[in-house]
Amino acid sequence: MISDSQLLRTENFWQGNWYGATQRFAVTNPATGERLAEVADATPAQAQQAVSAAAEAFVSWSSLSAAERSALLLRWHQLLLAHQDELALLLTLEQGKPLAEAKGEIVYGASYVQWFAEEAKRVYGDTIPATSADKRILVLKQPVGVVTAITPWNFPNAMIVRKAAAALAAGCTFVVKPAQQTPLSALALAELALQAGIPAGVFNVLASSDAQGIGAVFTQDPRVAKFSFTGSTAVGKTLLAQCAQGVKRVSMELGGNAPFIVFEDADLDAAVQGLMASKFRNAGQTCVCTNRVYVQASVAKAFSQKVQQAVTSLRLGNGCDSKVDLGPLIDDAACRKVEALVQDAVAAGANLICGGQRQSPDSLFYLPTVLSKVDDRMAVAQQEIFGPVLALQSFDTEDEVLARANATDYGLAAYFYSRDIGRIFRVAEGLQFGMVGVNEGIISNAAAPFGGVKQSGYGREGSKYGLDDYLDIKYLCLGGLG
Repeated sequence: MISDSQLLRTENFWQGNWYGATQRFAVTNPATGERLAEVADATPAQAQQAVSAAAEAFVSWSSLSAAERSALLLRWHQLLLAHQDELALLLTLEQGKPLAEAKGEIVYGASYVQWFAEEAKRVYGDTIPATSADKRILVLKQPVGVVTAITPWNFPNAMIVRKAAAALAAGCTFVVKPAQQTPLSALALAELALQAGIPAGVFNVLASSDAQGIGAVFTQDPRVAKFSFTGSTAVGKTLLAQCAQGVKRVSMELGGNAPFIVFEDADLDAAVQGLMASKFRNAGQTCVCTNRVYVQASVAKAFSQKVQQAVTSLRLGNGCDSKVDLGPLIDDAACRKVEALVQDAVAAGANLICGGQRQSPDSLFYLPTVLSKVDDRMAVAQQEIFGPVLALQSFDTEDEVLARANATDYGLAAYFYSRDIGRIFRVAEGLQFGMVGVNEGIISNAAAPFGGVKQSGYGREGSKYGLDDYLDIKYLCLGGLG
């Protein structure tokens, strides 16, 4: 299955060692139901041990020069790329996405390690003119300390490394709990960090079925300086409340409800291509996936026909098959949610153009689906779908669609297509979202700040701004220099 057996780890990792547990939990392939591995089920007590290891390692890790930390991160980056095929296969087996997408995720995740390895050497401070000749004002940036994180199953490699790379580059140490559905990718990352020579206690991974117990340690242990979470807004609010007790630094990348707007002056073929990439990547299971599609009425019929043709050509199946475009949903609960949203929309008056059901009653494969005549009151337009369902709506004016697009509690990503330069600036500035794709359906990269506004969270991952989330600013006033 995995040619390098060292990457298939089933124990937890902290303080540079692998640790078992009394209990274990199963990891299964969502495409086949096959049991892939039994993974050690970490306990809250073990989470405290991992935090202890990170706190101890922080002293020496933060004392290394930026160049030394950078060199170690670059070794990790090289190993990630060298093992791209094995890591991608492992990811596809436990998560389900097509192998080509999985390989792309490994490269994407590794790009953050490379980016922050370089940024580690650019943590600049300031010298500020003082109020008198005998004083000097200096500003330093220093690592916040121990960082804990909880990451989701939809990008089990990239969601971890883009947090960990920034933390380690800044001089912090890191403890992560990956999603219960996809721990194998995280444990493989730990193995490669070990091979790269990253010191014991600096990067630690705890797989566990006890999300509440591990989360309590991560958010309430006084030795933890910062907590980072990617997941649902509802869970994020609970974790935020726990972090508030210790006034911890927090980064939150939460839910989305992304609009995709097609204006009548758009290149419709390009818009369809962008929509397909934005909507159906990872079977619609991404936080920046298109959720609501608004098409100007004058081109709605032509656009709908092009979309239907593109969607019906998608191939659904096991991600290990190179001919497949869409893999399964992650579990039965995810399928039931998508089914309920589609059924609710149809009952409320939406038209089912294609799809609308599972490939077979007991499978986790949901057919790529197109709905038309959707309106903003339907649950499918208000909730994050997280599945391969494309919900078409129409609009008349620019002001109307801006108001409708912004009428959500969420503000992660938005997309629109137009060739009118004035409209591009008006709409881009008017959309209340942290990220906007203009004539582009794929927007994430390591050089850009990833994050949202409103109830989609705060903080940024990637870019120079992503490093700031792991740094404290210290002001020094030097007197008596006259």
